[in-house]
Amino acid sequence: MHIAHTGYAGVSFAKLGRRPLTCAHRLFRPDIMTTPAQAKAAQPIAFNAADTYVLNGFCWRHTQPDTARPIVIINAATSVRCRYYSRFADFLHAHGFDVITYDYRGIGESRPASLRGFEAGWIDWGRLDFEAALQYAMTSFPEQPIHVVAHSVGGFLIGMAASSHRIARVFTMGAQYAHWRDYAAHKRARMYLRWHVVMPALTALLGYFPGARLGWLEDTPRGVVRDWTAPQPRFEDFWRHTLSGAERRELLDRFAALRGETLAVSLADDEFGTVAAIRRLLAYYRNSPRTHLHLAPEDIGESSVGHFAFFHSRFEPSLWRIALEWLKHARLSPATRGLVARWWAAPVSTPAPYTSGPGVESALLPTRYSDT
Repeated sequence: MHIAHTGYAGVSFAKLGRRPLTCAHRLFRPDIMTTPAQAKAAQPIAFNAADTYVLNGFCWRHTQPDTARPIVIINAATSVRCRYYSRFADFLHAHGFDVITYDYRGIGESRPASLRGFEAGWIDWGRLDFEAALQYAMTSFPEQPIHVVAHSVGGFLIGMAASSHRIARVFTMGAQYAHWRDYAAHKRARMYLRWHVVMPALTALLGYFPGARLGWLEDTPRGVVRDWTAPQPRFEDFWRHTLSGAERRELLDRFAALRGETLAVSLADDEFGTVAAIRRLLAYYRNSPRTHLHLAPEDIGESSVGHFAFFHSRFEPSLWRIALEWLKHARLSPATRGLVARWWAAPVSTPAPYTSGPGVESALLPTRYSDT
């Protein structure tokens, strides 16, 4: 297969074939959410975090246990309810996986009676909530491999969990931690005004962010707003006044403890999950073999996808198949379009591009980059 090399935002990728896959084109509706009642195999679950906070979610479980069957945990985006991922969970279950979805504290099924003054932040979602989901999976599905599908900030939370080393495989969509300089350049000013000016101002006034009332995702705890709007390019620098140096080092070590193979997917029209944003987060997972697949909507016969639409069922014939192939076999199908870059091991200080071919593991050469 012919491979052409294309630079994108200072990154050199290998360009895969451009013949689009076909799938029906419909407008994305962010308010369309599958309920667990619609998802055939879902059962409600509840489990406690280490601080005793009760987290709620849903589980898709096969009748007969199988230690070879992976259990997939789905980490949601910031202020997106776990019910939003039910169709995708049902898809994975139909293809042989057990699946867990859950809501972080303060969101959806795990929301308290009032969010006013509720202090949960991203660090709680990662160190406590995602860790609790991992513990639940290890207890309820003993000896089964643990895979994680993560959307947006969900990919960031993986590295905060003490048990991240137990994860065998990771698939992320638009995963980053919202450093404002990484927003798409043509939308950066508007996004900064919305998420870094209006959102914290309303949160300071009300004690939480009333996102549902505004049509900006779900209501959001003020600690999450604080973390989202942090100006520092390295997230651990923001917490230097609340975490000791030893605690920050321990947190970074947890990111480094992830050794499962990771596929990070980004879309060219995703204003949050830009190439710079994806790479900023991937740099923390320095001991995970990482593959970055960057797609244009045209690669799958669409005019737009954006940050949220990946999990809409209209993408089952296209985008969902990429996730399925990775979760099953840790590889890209030869039919996959787009641009791909891969890092085998820990990064070194000098950035250097590499080339590769689609779906051919032996052709993938190591890429070096700096973890800025």
